[in-house]
Amino acid sequence: MKTSDLQLPEGVRARFGETPEEVALNLADAVAEFLARRLKDVPRASLVVSGGSTPLPFFKALSDKDLEWGRVDVLLADERWVEEDHPTSNTRLVKDNLLRNHAAPARFLSLKQPGATPAEGLEAVKAELADLALPLDVLILGMGNDGHTASLFPDAPELACAMNPECQEIVSVATPASQPQKRITLTWPPLRDARFTALHLKGEDKLDTLKKAVSDLDSVMEMPIRAFLKPGLQVFWSP
Repeated sequence: MKTSDLQLPEGVRARFGETPEEVALNLADAVAEFLARRLKDVPRASLVVSGGSTPLPFFKALSDKDLEWGRVDVLLADERWVEEDHPTSNTRLVKDNLLRNHAAPARFLSLKQPGATPAEGLEAVKAELADLALPLDVLILGMGNDGHTASLFPDAPELACAMNPECQEIVSVATPASQPQKRITLTWPPLRDARFTALHLKGEDKLDTLKKAVSDLDSVMEMPIRAFLKPGLQVFWSP
């Protein structure tokens, strides 16, 4: 579909580019500027990122930014419950591609803790995040073609609790039947309240999914990304 065919909700800003590299640089600039402003006012700032292949050029561009990285807390929006040496570990992805160069001194808060299952490790995850300041400062989301974001999957039995506006927990177990691994995810309330939120996408298929999402914003449980399509969101997309 053409980008001109996509009508985003009022207050959602489209920041589309010609190449993944261009969009990654633009996103890195925006994030670095926001973090630099926050670090003038607070002792520590937070950066929540998503895994997968799409953010790799963004991670590399951001790692070159000259910030006070020692005062930045970095964590994932969600993680598969696998060890760091597993091929699908996003923890390893972040450490190898973002927490390097200037960003090496950042403090990484891991969603993967000891335990055979995310349910067993849940309390340890909460302890890891105990001194994380809320609201979150910067949140970078991705989106699957089923409309999930973070590990807020439409078919996860834990979704209703994790998406509850009154949810008091910062993290939730996620066991969607469609996925081969169990997961841990930040819940909707802390994600919802982030000061700066960007949705980072690549590919025509993601435009098609986004068009479907904006067509019925009220059906959040069918496509959880809809909960984030609100004023203030910036959508960074490349072919």
